[in-house]
Amino acid sequence: VIVDGTKLTNVVTISFVCLLTQVNFVVCQLFALLTALWFRLYLHPSKARPFIRHVVATLLGFYLALFCFGWYALHFLVQSGLTYSIMVFAGLEHMHKLCFIVALGYLSFCQITRVYVFDYGMYSADFTGPMMVITQKITSLAFEIHDGETCMCVLVCNMPSLLEYLSYNCNFMGILAGPTCSYNDYMAFIEGTAYQPRHLEANGTENGKYKHTEPSPKNNVISKLCTCAISLAVFLSVSKIFPVERSIDDKFMASTPFILQVLYLYLSMLATRPKYYFIWTLSDAINNAAGFGFNGYNKDGTPRWDLISNLRILDIEFATSFKMFLDNWNIQTALWLKRVCYERCPINPTAATFLLSAMWHGVYPGYYLTFLTGIGMTMAARTLRHNIKPYFLGSTTHKSVYDVITWAGTQVAICYTVVPFVLLAVGPSLKFYRSWYYCIHIACLLLVLALPVKPWHLRAKEEQPQQNSLQGGLTGDHNSHSITDNNCNQKHKAT
Repeated sequence: VIVDGTKLTNVVTISFVCLLTQVNFVVCQLFALLTALWFRLYLHPSKARPFIRHVVATLLGFYLALFCFGWYALHFLVQSGLTYSIMVFAGLEHMHKLCFIVALGYLSFCQITRVYVFDYGMYSADFTGPMMVITQKITSLAFEIHDGETCMCVLVCNMPSLLEYLSYNCNFMGILAGPTCSYNDYMAFIEGTAYQPRHLEANGTENGKYKHTEPSPKNNVISKLCTCAISLAVFLSVSKIFPVERSIDDKFMASTPFILQVLYLYLSMLATRPKYYFIWTLSDAINNAAGFGFNGYNKDGTPRWDLISNLRILDIEFATSFKMFLDNWNIQTALWLKRVCYERCPINPTAATFLLSAMWHGVYPGYYLTFLTGIGMTMAARTLRHNIKPYFLGSTTHKSVYDVITWAGTQVAICYTVVPFVLLAVGPSLKFYRSWYYCIHIACLLLVLALPVKPWHLRAKEEQPQQNSLQGGLTGDHNSHSITDNNCNQKHKAT
């Protein structure tokens, strides 16, 4: 009885501390939202020098980090300090590689310590979440500096000062939940030049319709806060009804027909996603409230505030391919993986990118099971789309049928893939796959082996002109610099 009572006390304590941590996070993000409004109004670039804006953004960021994570927040400084020293003292040829190894290595060290030293069942503040975003920023900046110097691309021309570097990594707008962003975009926001290039027409002349105007993010922030409220309400009310763990319950599996198990799995994953919608949309709203995130204008003249948005909810929920889902989920992380790995890896970039994503996420075995499965899913989906889709493009009806079938298939494939990501441990994850007889793993393998598919480098050559023409047609969009970035990466793929 004493042992059981002790266990019960530990469970209650851990649950209470976890709840307190979640409340702290939400309170800090709401504080950051109010601070962002003040920052935009009273420390506007027209009223405060960039130095003051950098200092205030950095100090507020450290304050929020200390409030949420205590002295664990010192890891943010250590990681940033080590990599900044490499940028300053290491040679340009290998600086980006050393920064990548040190930043990712230090992140992995902290993740291993948090999970295995403090144990699965013991509470420890997840200070590695912010470090994941800082790792993205550090490596992105290092590669931008390297590419800008070696192929004369307009990326990062000058080494940032220590204050600028810390402000970029640890500002209050993104210290808790990101998202990552380009260093140049962040500096344009701090210096007040973020709106200028986006008022230009495609030919370089100024667009008179938006001349000398600075769009307000008010409507966009309100819209995103409403999305946050709906997402949080859905998550709190539905996630308890459809826990993922029930999918591997013996009684549930024995008494429920397989088709209903599939439906339940879809509903449980559908109930899990609003948590991420809430976190990422709130973070985006905070940046927008501070004036960061303007991305030109829509065709109807309304301002776009999606420069650093991390998701597109409707495109996720109605995705008709595995790729479409991934392209609209955690967008900034996908762009980071593309720039630092996929476009540079000379051998099997798809597998390398998924493995890097697994390492970046953490050391739980479930992460690796998810991303290893994702490699097969991506290859099979690509093969299937390449061979089957042309037969459904003859008419609108056929295309609609294709969209319905591929939507259903995509949702099942995504749910099947990410179950280990939620369950974390090896045993429950393999139990789930065994209950499905590894059927989707086997189907992916057969599709890849049986159907022909073009090598990735031939697809890249075909897709590159389309991407460049599409990006060249975007007026006033932040993607204007990504064309140069892609050219640099293609030229220096071996680096």
